[in-house]
Amino acid sequence: MSRRATLRRVGLLVLGVNLLLVLLKAGVWLTTGSFAVQSEAVNSAADTAYSLVIVAGLYLTTRPPDFEHPHGHERIEPFVSLFVAAGIFAAGGFVLWNAGTALLTGDISVTQGPAAVLVLAFSAVAKYGLYRYCLRAGTDRNSPALIATAKDNRNDILTAGAALVGVAGAMAGYPIADPLAALVVAIGIIYTGIEVVQENVTYLVGGAPPEDLRREILRCALDHPKVRGAHDVIAHYVGPEIDVSLHIEVEGDLTLFEAHDIETAVIKSIEELPEVDDAFIHVDPKELGEWKDDEEVERLADLE
Repeated sequence: MSRRATLRRVGLLVLGVNLLLVLLKAGVWLTTGSFAVQSEAVNSAADTAYSLVIVAGLYLTTRPPDFEHPHGHERIEPFVSLFVAAGIFAAGGFVLWNAGTALLTGDISVTQGPAAVLVLAFSAVAKYGLYRYCLRAGTDRNSPALIATAKDNRNDILTAGAALVGVAGAMAGYPIADPLAALVVAIGIIYTGIEVVQENVTYLVGGAPPEDLRREILRCALDHPKVRGAHDVIAHYVGPEIDVSLHIEVEGDLTLFEAHDIETAVIKSIEELPEVDDAFIHVDPKELGEWKDDEEVERLADLE
């Protein structure tokens, strides 16, 4: 299945599951009055809202290249992830406010009945399934939006567990456990938002990829039998994908056709890396003395 079809299918699945969970949790909250279930209902409502953004964003980011966007629309995806983070922060703040107010005022009601326990347990199981599915799809398709969604679902497992402990504590005669569990839920929600922002800022500001990938890019260039060296190796994120530029040194007595073939082979080798979008190669005749010491290249070569 194509990247476009995979991302859109996952987005619609996440939207459907989150919508089901918010309806179930809201119904249980209205009948039990549990702060922990209320916090989970708000969390799922935020998940549903950002799922709509994800579906729309993934539709845009998977559109084919056009005249105005010759490299495609993948650079939209980090912005989609930041919308996810904004929804996460809003949900976390709402839950934190409600739980804090309940603790300060002492207005705490004891939850009765097994409905709250059942809906939270079901939520944890459903979120675990979404976490595994979104993480696999996001990693396979290099999608920061789906990876951000996977991380949110991962934290939802923990927050559902915390809410479950609070509900059980309230039913056992310790009503303060309910809003305390909601506080834990809120902290987990906010932490997820921070994590999503930190990761996607790297994509937006053109940060460098991980060191092992930079080393693999250098290896692709130096593995060509007629490349004598490399310098000015620059790799940076452009959206979720990577652009690479570097200089390679070759024998100066090669013909223009031979130098062109070497350049083409090195570009093809680098662009075969799944994370790389475009590679730009400058060919230097080594006899011109344009070689310069490049500590980063030497360090990566030593690591290899």
